[in-house]
Amino acid sequence: MKISILLPYKENFSPEYAGAVSLFVKDTTKISTYKKRITVYGNTDYKRRYNINYKNLNLKKKFLNSTSKIYISEFLNNEIKYPSDLIEVHNRPAYVKPIYEKLKKNIILYYHNDPLSMSGSQSVNERKYLLNKCKSIIVISEWIKKRLLKDLDANDDHLQKIFVIPHSTNKINNTNLIKRKKNYIIFVGKLNSQKGYDIFGNVIVKILKKNKNWRGIVIGDEEREKLVFKHPSLNVMGFIEHNKVIKLFEKSSIAVVPSRWEEPLGRTGLEASSRGCATIVSNRGGLPETVTDGIILKKLDEKELYKNIQFLINNKNYRTNLQRRSIINFKLDHKLIAEKIDNVRKKTFKYFIFNINKNSKLKIVHVTNFNFRYHGRLHFNTGTRLNNGLIRLGHNVLSLSDRDLVSLGKTLTDYTGSKYLNELVSKTINNFKPDLLIIGHADRIDKNMLSDVKNTNKNLRISQWFLDPLSRRGPDYHKNKERILDKINCVDTTFVTTDPKSLDFEIKNSFYMPNPCDKSLDNLTNFNEKPEFDIFYAISHGVHRGTLRKGKIDEREIFINKLMRKSKNINYDIYGMFNRQPIWGDEFIKKISHSKMGLNLSRGEPIKYYSSDRIAQLMGNGLLTFIDKRTQYNNFFNNNEMIFYNNIDDLVEKINKYKNDTKSLKRIAKNGHKKYHKFFNSNIVAKFIIDKTFGLKTNTFWE
Repeated sequence: MKISILLPYKENFSPEYAGAVSLFVKDTTKISTYKKRITVYGNTDYKRRYNINYKNLNLKKKFLNSTSKIYISEFLNNEIKYPSDLIEVHNRPAYVKPIYEKLKKNIILYYHNDPLSMSGSQSVNERKYLLNKCKSIIVISEWIKKRLLKDLDANDDHLQKIFVIPHSTNKINNTNLIKRKKNYIIFVGKLNSQKGYDIFGNVIVKILKKNKNWRGIVIGDEEREKLVFKHPSLNVMGFIEHNKVIKLFEKSSIAVVPSRWEEPLGRTGLEASSRGCATIVSNRGGLPETVTDGIILKKLDEKELYKNIQFLINNKNYRTNLQRRSIINFKLDHKLIAEKIDNVRKKTFKYFIFNINKNSKLKIVHVTNFNFRYHGRLHFNTGTRLNNGLIRLGHNVLSLSDRDLVSLGKTLTDYTGSKYLNELVSKTINNFKPDLLIIGHADRIDKNMLSDVKNTNKNLRISQWFLDPLSRRGPDYHKNKERILDKINCVDTTFVTTDPKSLDFEIKNSFYMPNPCDKSLDNLTNFNEKPEFDIFYAISHGVHRGTLRKGKIDEREIFINKLMRKSKNINYDIYGMFNRQPIWGDEFIKKISHSKMGLNLSRGEPIKYYSSDRIAQLMGNGLLTFIDKRTQYNNFFNNNEMIFYNNIDDLVEKINKYKNDTKSLKRIAKNGHKKYHKFFNSNIVAKFIIDKTFGLKTNTFWE
C-alpha cells in the first residue's frame, strides 16, 4: 500500500520550527509498518527536514490564485505522476473535495483542531460530505469528535469511520528522573492571551518574588501580540527545537497550560506529564484528556492559578507523588499511537489484507463487446481471447457484453441504453462481489458508477484495456485520448497496445500489453501448408454493418496501391478495398489459410509497439509477417522470427526475396509462430493484467 501524507500549507516539516502536526506525522511515520511506502508532502522554506521520505512542493505563484489552491494543484500533479493507494490529509478539510473530485482516491482526514473553526467543515453539509467521501476520519481528542458531530444526525456508518487517536510522545519508565528535578516552572506555547500567557506571566512574576529558590522558564514566541514579563529568575527562551523542549520538561517540576481557547488536545500537557511534571491545565477543549494525573483548574484566572502553583511548591510530597503517577500512568506512547493509525489504514484499505497471490482463484467480471448480436461473425476478437485466458487460469469469469446490453436496453426514457447498462453492471457487482472488474473499450460504462461500486465493495480492483491507436499522428487521436482518460481516476491499472512512455500524454498506472493470440482461435500452421497466395492483407471497414463502407479510404489503401504497383509479380489476397468486401468469422480463417505471408500494416504513423490486433492473427496462424521497423518489434523478435522493413522499397525487395526462398520463409514463419504462442498467448497476457492490478511480481517477456 502506497500512502501519500499531505501536510497543511506552510507546515514546517523541519526540526527548526516544527508544528504539532509535523511532530505527530514524523513520530508516527518513522515507526509505522508502512514507513517505506509513505511519502510526506509539504511546503517549507527550511532546508533541514526530518529524515523521512519527504517531498517539498515548490509553488509557482499565479496571479489571482490563492497559495492553497496552487499547493493543492501541485500535490495533484505529483499524485497523478506518482500515484498512491491512500491519501492522508492533515488538518485541512477544505483539501478533501478537490482531491476527491480529481482523483476519486481513498482519503483519511485528520483533525488536529476544532472542525467548526476550519474552512471546509463549518457547516453541517460540509461535514456530511466529509463523512461520506472520506474512508476514515481521525481526531486527536473526544472533544474534537463531539465538535465534528455537532448538529449531525450521524448514522452508524459515519460513527464507524471516526477514530480518536491522540498525539503521543515516547514513554519513559524511569521514576528516578524525579530525583533529578529542579525547581523549574515551565510554560511552552505561543506567547499570547489565547494560550493564557498573560495570566501565567502575571502569576509567575508573583510566584518568583515569593519563592526565591524557584525559576520560571518560558519557551515560545509570538509575532502578533507582545506580552512582556520580566524577573531575574524568569528565562524567556523563545522558540527552541523540540528535543530540547523535552529535556527541559525532564528537569522541570511544574508545567502550566492555562489556555483560554478550546484546545483540541494540548501537546504541552501531554509531553509534560510524560516527563513527570506536576502539570496544571485549564478545563478547556481536550486539555483534560492529556493528563492522567494532574491539576485541572476549576476556574481560569490569576488567583486560581497562583493558588495551585503555590500549593505544589509548598507540598513537596504531594507534588512528588503527582510526578511519579504521571510517569507510571502515561499511556500515549508513539508505538501505541502508530499501531492505532496503522490499524485504521488496514481497515480503510481492506483489500491489502485480502490474500491475493499468484495461485489465487478470483471472481472476475469482464465487460467488453463480445458481439453476440452479430451471430458469431465477430467472435474472433481480443475480448474473447482474454476471456479464454482468464478461464484457463482457473478464474470464475462473469462476462458482460456492453454493446449488446446497450442495444437491448434502449427505451423511450433511456434512448442510448446507457442507464440500463450501468444499473445492470452495478447490480451484478453488488451481487457477484468480484475481486476484479475488467473493462475493455466499454465507453458507455459511467465513471461515477465505477466510483460508487468501488466505495461499496472495498476489495474490488478495476482494470481497463484499450487496443486503439493513441499516437498524435494516428487516427482519432483526440477521441481515443478522451476515451482512455475518461475513467482513469476510477481504475487501478490501464493496459494499452502502445508503449505508454512513447505517448505525448500520461496515463497513470499504465502498462504495455501485446495483442494476445489464443490457441483455440489462432490454430493454423500455414508454414506447414502450400498456400496459393503470397500476401494476405485485410481492412475491416464497416465492422458492425458487415459490408464495405462506400467512399471510405485511408492511408493504408494508398500504401497498398503503391506496393502492388511496385511488385506486380506478387500474388495478393486483399479484402476491405478494391470493392472486395471485408471478411470476418470463419470466412476470415478460411481466407487467411490460403496465404504464405501477411502484412501487418496499422493505421497512422508507426509508434513504439503499437499494432492492431491483426498481428496476433498473422503470427498466431503461422504466416511470415512483415512489419514496419519503427514499431520497434525487433525488441521482441529477431530476423529469424519476423521481417522488418524500413520503407516501401525495402518491403518490396523482402517480399520478393521470401517468395523465392520458400525454405527460409517457412523456417522464419514457424519460429515467429512458436515465439508468439509462447510469450504473447492469452493466458500470459491475462495473468499479466491480474498481477499488475494486484501488485504481484511479474516477469513477462515484453517488460
